[in-house]
Amino acid sequence: MTGAVIAIAIVLIVVGGITVSAVAYFRLQRHRADAVALAEYRRLAEEAVAGQKALHDQLAGLGNRVEAVEGLLRSVD
Repeated sequence: MTGAVIAIAIVLIVVGGITVSAVAYFRLQRHRADAVALAEYRRLAEEAVAGQKALHDQLAGLGNRVEAVEGLLRSVD
């Protein structure tokens, strides 16, 4: 009887250890996937900010050109 209880306890400990290891492994994989997604999001955000800065610079240049054209039109009058 005692041998059977010990065998059952050992089997439960082994199964519990395997279960805990599997859960930890999949949790780690999910964490890694989240980290990769976050890094990609950050890269895209940095690209968006750089694109916005380039657009802002282009708009500023266009604004200067419009002011120059307006100045020319006023000088013609």
